[in-house]
Amino acid sequence: IGYVPPIEELENPNLKFATQIISDDGVTMGTYSLDKDANRIYVGYEELSPHLVKALIATEDERFAEHSGIDARALMRAIVKRGVLQQESAGGGSTITQQLAKQLYTEDLAGSSWERLMQKPIEWVIAVKLEKYYTKEEILTMYLNKYDFGNNAIGIKTAANTYFSKEPKQLSVEEAATLVGMCKNSSLYNPVRRNEKTRQRRNVVLSQMEKNHCLSAAV
Repeated sequence: IGYVPPIEELENPNLKFATQIISDDGVTMGTYSLDKDANRIYVGYEELSPHLVKALIATEDERFAEHSGIDARALMRAIVKRGVLQQESAGGGSTITQQLAKQLYTEDLAGSSWERLMQKPIEWVIAVKLEKYYTKEEILTMYLNKYDFGNNAIGIKTAANTYFSKEPKQLSVEEAATLVGMCKNSSLYNPVRRNEKTRQRRNVVLSQMEKNHCLSAAV
């Protein structure tokens, strides 16, 4: 079906991170990276705001805790709505783990629907293998550390600092929803360039959180 990374690579994904200069008293004096795609600083699961985790699961993969890489219900819904009913808003049926597999190991073939379709089975295989070697918390952490939030903000720590001057742990529910909303398309839903569209997307994320009982309507 195409290239599938070896087990050794799946167990140890090659993520590039920026170099940090830290003083003796623990103060970060600066960061730098030679590769623009490596401007990320790693954060662990415990350093993420609970709002981030809840928003991401509620919006991108509401049955994340139940599946093993592939959400059969979401996949069948996408096939019926998009393939049979020709609905553009059907969604792709991709789980968070599949999206991580795409970021790590498969190319972006947005220009060709056929090539993108043929790439899906590769993502399924990789997603199932990732679920075998990593916990759910580790998969969420890798996803948020890997994602490119635009404006040279690679990874959730850099994104939280770039857009809100905060650490990921400090993000409010609205801020977390904004960043998770960007995971759909960080160029289209970018608060620097398209503030109103980004607000609309943020509200969709908040609605999904309410639907999945992550917050009340009053909030």
